[in-house]
Amino acid sequence: MEKVLAMLPTISWKDEAVILIDQRKLPQKEEYLRLKSVEQVARAIETMIIRGAPAIGLAAAYGLALAVRQQKTEQNLDRSFEKAYERLWRTRPTARNLFWALERMKTVFQKHRRQGLRALKDIMLAEARKMDEEDLAINMKIGEHGQRLISRGDTVLTHCNAGALATAGYGTALGVIRAAVAHGKKIKVLADETRPLLQGARLTCWELRRERIPTTLITDNMAGYLMKKGEVSLVIVGADRIALNGDTANKIGTYSVAILAREHHVPFYVAAPLSTFDFSLQTGEDIPIEERQPDEVRRIGGKLITLPDLPVRNPAFDVTPGRFISGIITERGVLRPPFSRAIKKFAR
Repeated sequence: MEKVLAMLPTISWKDEAVILIDQRKLPQKEEYLRLKSVEQVARAIETMIIRGAPAIGLAAAYGLALAVRQQKTEQNLDRSFEKAYERLWRTRPTARNLFWALERMKTVFQKHRRQGLRALKDIMLAEARKMDEEDLAINMKIGEHGQRLISRGDTVLTHCNAGALATAGYGTALGVIRAAVAHGKKIKVLADETRPLLQGARLTCWELRRERIPTTLITDNMAGYLMKKGEVSLVIVGADRIALNGDTANKIGTYSVAILAREHHVPFYVAAPLSTFDFSLQTGEDIPIEERQPDEVRRIGGKLITLPDLPVRNPAFDVTPGRFISGIITERGVLRPPFSRAIKKFAR
């Protein structure tokens, strides 16, 4: 991986390489990396250089385009493509967008396989770029639908980062907040810090500060107290996978926020594109939950905060039951309970 100094979007393609910001180093340092192999793209997804369900889907799409474009002859093309596909498939198990993107790119590969390698190289890159453009447009539609749920003077609580850094450049949950501000609604944001990797503190606050949206950082265990005091108007979070009944996997801690919101009669919304829905799963019980390495909990910023050999649990996500969700904001509008009926309309 090579460092790139120029300021670019969250992810892009330039000079036969995938360019993305190293999100591990934010907000202290804005550094872009140039990825020139499928393995580098896969490692970037695994090590959280890039994260957020839509964003890792786009990274995987560009990764497959890269694999085809690096092929010099048609010999072993199918085997090379399948190897790249399987490598990217293994990176992270929870986010549905990753697998959706890989499946879409594979369909395009198979459909145009007989057109020859030269044409296929352009077709695969064009499809990845198309998905990139679509994601930005979808997020803006999500924002437009979701901003209607926010009133002037509201304080919105969000958990983790579902903003430009997690997407093609606008955001799902933060896209709703951006759209509300664009409509002239003077609102405030409470950002959970989101342990263990502090995506709320590092990424959400960085994004919103750049846009001068009033934001206050809180620790994850302050949310209930502030809800009880009436300081939270509504909650909006993103999603990594949504089952047919509305059960939603999102960053660990989301489930706790949803329970607190229900107890204090605070509306709790999920913002996600339709590519996040897994129409093969009836409930969230079947959503695979990624368990990450222990040092993400033992250390903060590389510094040990506990005993070096202490056993650790580190599930990256939890599942919020659909019964705790007031609505799911999509590019086609806001879905309301009962979710099984509403979601099945899109599954046809």
